[in-house]
Amino acid sequence: MDFSNRIASLKPSAIREIFKVLGDKSIISFAGGNPDPATFPAKEMGDIAGELFRTRPEDALQYSITEGYPPLRKQLSERMKIKFGIGREFDETIIVTGGQQGLDLTCKVLCNEGDVVICEEPSFIGALNCFRATGANLAGIEMEPDGMNIEKLEHVLKTEKRAKMIYIIPTFQNPMGITTSEKKREQIYFLAKKYGVIILEDNPYGELRFAGEDIPTLKSRDENGIVIYCSSFSKILSPGMRMGYVCAPKPIIEKMVVAKQVNDVHTNIFFQMTVSEYLSRENIDLHIEENRKIYKEKAGRMLSKMDETFPEDVTYTRPEGGLFIWCDLGHGINTNEFSVKLLQKKVAVVPGSAFLCNENAVSSAIRLNYSMPSYDQIDLGISKIAELIKEEIGR
Repeated sequence: MDFSNRIASLKPSAIREIFKVLGDKSIISFAGGNPDPATFPAKEMGDIAGELFRTRPEDALQYSITEGYPPLRKQLSERMKIKFGIGREFDETIIVTGGQQGLDLTCKVLCNEGDVVICEEPSFIGALNCFRATGANLAGIEMEPDGMNIEKLEHVLKTEKRAKMIYIIPTFQNPMGITTSEKKREQIYFLAKKYGVIILEDNPYGELRFAGEDIPTLKSRDENGIVIYCSSFSKILSPGMRMGYVCAPKPIIEKMVVAKQVNDVHTNIFFQMTVSEYLSRENIDLHIEENRKIYKEKAGRMLSKMDETFPEDVTYTRPEGGLFIWCDLGHGINTNEFSVKLLQKKVAVVPGSAFLCNENAVSSAIRLNYSMPSYDQIDLGISKIAELIKEEIGR
């Protein structure tokens, strides 16, 4: 088959491929990024859904406008302004089909083939594939405990004449779980302004902080119209609704609207109305606080088990929120091979290579998710990982 140049070289998401074997309930999965189903406000949404179908079926089941359900857009704009200081007179908000579509629309609007997108290394595979599908070249910047290596970032900005955009997940980064410091956020914004590039700030995990202090978003300091802010309800309400949003300068949003009309016309209007009613009737901040308690307990359980069972020279991050722990096994272990062996022991993880800009690179790291498995699964799964690590390094 003669596929298009943009699609022919793309590989399936390693995470989605792993999902295909997870129908086997005997497998303990640390592979996905799924929120705990216990955090879904199912009853409240069920009540709202039933009422909408009874009283407003002509709105809930009809075509709608591409920009998004007006009451929801207004609610989001107000909430972003009050909670995060996001939104200037030059900004606008659009509702998108999950945060992933926000990334995709940004690429379609801004990137040409051969443009350079600067990414954290490692970074979110869904974003990397968006950039690849556009024909952009990826430039990975080594991650440090407090975010990107700033010297290397400026070097790339100086030397890559077609640098178009910096992509960053500054809070509880996927896959590492680390948070970019306020100082580095200031430096990244300064460099973007200096070299005339856009920042794409992806923040799906920012409200899931269970330790430490909040750090202002990059978008909150955006006086120059150079930050596109992308987030979603996937991790705080439900991922299945596919409900995300983008706040960006109006000219960018206007082009996103055109691109979205070609893509899916508009995001599911029934779920937009459901979320809007939920925001009107319920206390979403209280709901998020309950979610944080769940993830704090699960993260603590996983880290304690890792502390207890892993060799001392295996390193891992200790996130203050979000859904992920990044674990570097070291010892020259190729985790592509390691993850296959682990799956034979009925435990699924994602090898670190899935998150690298160079698709042919190998990694000694794995990404672990603590939000989905039960406490018993965490204990058993981490013990099995520890056993395999010790087998691999001969201990």
